[in-house]
Amino acid sequence: MRVVIAGAGSVGRSIARELLGHDHEVTLIDRQPSAMRVAQVAEAEWLLADACELPTLTEAKVAECDVIVAATGDDKANLVIALLAKTEFGVPRVVARVNNPKNEWMFDESWGVDVAVSTPRIMTAMVEEAVAVGDLVRIFTFHQSRADILEITLPADSPLAGVRVGAVDWPTDTVLAAIVRGPQPIAPSADDTLEAGDELLLVTGRDADESALARLMAGAPAPTSTTSSGPTAARP
Repeated sequence: MRVVIAGAGSVGRSIARELLGHDHEVTLIDRQPSAMRVAQVAEAEWLLADACELPTLTEAKVAECDVIVAATGDDKANLVIALLAKTEFGVPRVVARVNNPKNEWMFDESWGVDVAVSTPRIMTAMVEEAVAVGDLVRIFTFHQSRADILEITLPADSPLAGVRVGAVDWPTDTVLAAIVRGPQPIAPSADDTLEAGDELLLVTGRDADESALARLMAGAPAPTSTTSSGPTAARP
């Protein structure tokens, strides 16, 4: 897979190293000479130029890449890069970094963004997931379908503790995707029994009744955390 990363800061370089470690081809672009730390990611191709300009993207052969990642620290620049990549070069998958959560609403298909990643939102969701027991936490939202991935740690007093998965009357548009019990992930079957302390990962459709799901899980409040989702989350 060929990937172009716009923004060679710490985030861009980290992504590049991970991708190179999985045998992908990577090109890093940045307009700041101070960001040209070539020795830190020597296996990548480097380009000192402004990724918001068409000649730069042409020189980087963006039309031939499978994915472009707009990973600069400037949301405006990331949106411009995403739009150019999608509309001018037809890049199949455009991933964009959201620096300010207030700008998340712009990172959608109208700006050419397939996947928007908001680090502050993700960190908030991970903190809530780590400390909340009995609360629904929205981990991820698929950008195109608006489906959500929710997580809940089943409290000891939950009416679902000790109940077979197949006996649970799940709300409409709600699917139990996985049970994490200690270090072990479990693909749930109808005969599996839910236990207190289980982490449940659920996928809900755009019309799902999250309040009904919260009540089913023992009166837990509706989800209060969202990564992006949109994009801020992912588009299938």
